[in-house]
Amino acid sequence: MQLEGVVRKVTLYGAMVDIGVGRDGLVHISQLSDRRVDRVSDVVKEGERVTVWVTQVSPEEGRIALTMVKPPAISWREIEVGQVYTGRIVRIERYGVFVDIGAERPGLLHNREMGDRVFNTPSEIFRMGDEVDVRILALDRRKKRIDLTIEDRADANPDDVEDEEAPQSPIEIAFRRAQGEKARRSKKRNEMGRRRTADEQEDIFNRTLQWRGR
Repeated sequence: MQLEGVVRKVTLYGAMVDIGVGRDGLVHISQLSDRRVDRVSDVVKEGERVTVWVTQVSPEEGRIALTMVKPPAISWREIEVGQVYTGRIVRIERYGVFVDIGAERPGLLHNREMGDRVFNTPSEIFRMGDEVDVRILALDRRKKRIDLTIEDRADANPDDVEDEEAPQSPIEIAFRRAQGEKARRSKKRNEMGRRRTADEQEDIFNRTLQWRGR
């Protein structure tokens, strides 16, 4: 749950925040930012209004645990292989780019999963902050690792794509030409046969008329 609160007390281990429920919640120093924090006072001051999220409530102990790190839009339980997301590039390396899809950690779009693009480094085709459509290629929940692939590349169905004709050898080319020539000769013979048959039928018809006229 997202709440607005006021920092009541700053300690060495965190900040006590009044969220309006009759008891202050604790934002531990590790939950003040997604980056390392050495001193609580570097991030918050007493009397400052802050946005927090409830991470745990213990009525028996009267404790409320809070965080100032915005929770991911997508939990690990929701992520499945094959899902498609529109993400934002947050890091570029020589071997690939990291894409923020709203999960706890960005996913890796490796160079080999960028389709048929020709490039030396990913920075030639991508910039920080670029949006890209990706598909979940693989998922390691234990290591919290997400492998991605370009959506159009992953979406291609081999059954729906016509196979490109393989290069033909000289023998195959000659064989095909011979087949074509044979088919043309056969067609020509059939046409000539039909013409002879038509001529013969017409001749028989004419002779029949002459016979009847005698």
